[in-house]
Amino acid sequence: MKTTIYMVRHAESPYDEGSEITRGLTTKGKRDVEKVTEILKVEGIDFIISSPYNRAILSVEGLAQYFELDIKTYEDLRERFFAEEIIDNTELMSVIRDKFNDFDYFLPGGESNADCQNRSISVLKNILKEHAGKKIAIGTHGLVMTLMMNYFDSSYGLNFLDQLKKPDIYKLRFENFELIDVIRLWNE
Repeated sequence: MKTTIYMVRHAESPYDEGSEITRGLTTKGKRDVEKVTEILKVEGIDFIISSPYNRAILSVEGLAQYFELDIKTYEDLRERFFAEEIIDNTELMSVIRDKFNDFDYFLPGGESNADCQNRSISVLKNILKEHAGKKIAIGTHGLVMTLMMNYFDSSYGLNFLDQLKKPDIYKLRFENFELIDVIRLWNE
């Protein structure tokens, strides 16, 4: 039985507004959410799931309104927690790139790629089991999405992460727990 997951990487979000959890979307991000909705409304979505972070929820909110569906959030779909201390975004991106393939590396007080992948894959496997044969949109983050896709196909790594847009949409088709194919739907 084929199940389709639409990974919706959140739209553009201002780094200087609110906390990691509460950050919203920029004006451009809000416009792009309308495009996300237009692209996905022809897909016939059955369920909408999201990270609990505001920017991820807002990125699938138009879709939820269109299909008259609730958005179910899962704490374990949140973005990777990098460190207890606030790190400059440029420094953080450098660490992510330099240490991406060392899945056990973590900054003090933070989590590793392996930890993030394990918690998010646990949720994804549960979604695939509970909603077999359905079409599910997931509001997510670039690194978490990359790590989930990497679990099923190691070719989704740092190069994939580097080319992602905000927002971005990938359609993943599964046969049970096996990833069959991936199609990028965002083309801007």
